[in-house]
Amino acid sequence: MVEHAAGLYGVSTVTLYRQLRSLHRPRSVRRADRGQPRKFPTAEMERWCEIIAALKLRTTNKKGRHLSTGRAIELMERYGVETPDGMVNLPPGALTRQSADRYLRQWGYDQVRLTRAPAAVRFQARRSNELWQFDLSPSDLKHVEAPLWVEAGRGTPTLMLYSVVDDRSGVAYQEYRCVYGEDVEAALRFLFNASVRRL
Repeated sequence: MVEHAAGLYGVSTVTLYRQLRSLHRPRSVRRADRGQPRKFPTAEMERWCEIIAALKLRTTNKKGRHLSTGRAIELMERYGVETPDGMVNLPPGALTRQSADRYLRQWGYDQVRLTRAPAAVRFQARRSNELWQFDLSPSDLKHVEAPLWVEAGRGTPTLMLYSVVDDRSGVAYQEYRCVYGEDVEAALRFLFNASVRRL
């Protein structure tokens, strides 16, 4: 049948098979260069979008209002923008507001993503004894009224609770100490005791 059809139309069977292979092949409904700018190279278009996003971010007030994309393009065309690389001017009519807004959203330079607070990620040490959390606070559990070692003229000592927690394992070590305020010497002695007991 293929040979008969090829002879009828005056073509070779190879040509007919090639045409049959491409007859019902699915085709994309979108352009092959979808998402790629056509007026500028991608790097240059991304640079213009960075400048527009910086202008919008820099002009944002406390109510969240900022320079529009169209106004930013107009300023770049008429007056130019001073950047760390020098003064840059956008060629007039080279960039439309719709295209700029589309690429700002595509590359993550839109106002919503630029003003979004970064995700809070809790730090945790990788190994035990890599990081200790140290704290001291006045104790409400006990109170020493008049110990024998009270120094005259320094006031009443405070019963403090010294504690240290290993960030990785969660192991805690605590001691009560009577001190005059937050004493560095007492803190160093406590840390020495904690390290001897190897948290």
